[in-house]
Amino acid sequence: MTQDIQRQAIAALTELWSLSPDVRLGQLMAHLGFLGDIYTGRGLGDIDDDELIAVMYRHRAELVARLEGSTELVTHGFDPLMSVSGSPTSPANSPPQNPTA
Repeated sequence: MTQDIQRQAIAALTELWSLSPDVRLGQLMAHLGFLGDIYTGRGLGDIDDDELIAVMYRHRAELVARLEGSTELVTHGFDPLMSVSGSPTSPANSPPQNPTA
């Protein structure tokens, strides 16, 4: 993990924690692991750093929308079978393979 990615991850984590002052750090990490599993199909120990940061940013947008009383951002574009990078997270949603290509 480069120092830039580390700083970005710590800054995002700090911001998430400040948006959820009643949440313990362990709870926040568990929640990020759960969201990582939903959005990427991998747990917190297996998710790529850039995808974890994307999960954090997505969660931040959800928290901000919730604090502002909006549900539009929370549900907009949500597809639990699509990762934060836009790739399918299940074989059923994978693009068909062309065996003749």
